[in-house]
Amino acid sequence: MSWLVLVLSGVLEAVWATALGRSEGFSRPVPSIVFVVALLASMGGLAYAMRDLPVGTAYAVWVGIGAVLTVVYAMSTGQEPVSTLKIVFLTMIVGGVVGLKLV
Repeated sequence: MSWLVLVLSGVLEAVWATALGRSEGFSRPVPSIVFVVALLASMGGLAYAMRDLPVGTAYAVWVGIGAVLTVVYAMSTGQEPVSTLKIVFLTMIVGGVVGLKLV
């Protein structure tokens, strides 16, 4: 259960990071509210997962999932350019996250 919560919390990290960027310095109310709600849920899930998982592993997986999804979303919406090297390095992050789960 902790791994599932951790993965969902990583997804929410991508949500709050994207919402933070769209809030334009908290001047736009809807993205600002999405940021706060997603941040609280993401941190709460991370804290829950850390009750059963090692802190370093849980944090690395959470950050990795959030970072990859944030970049993939930005590339898919045209906010960030797509390049072969970015895809290679994102794949490396995913491989690291999977490796942490396996060991």
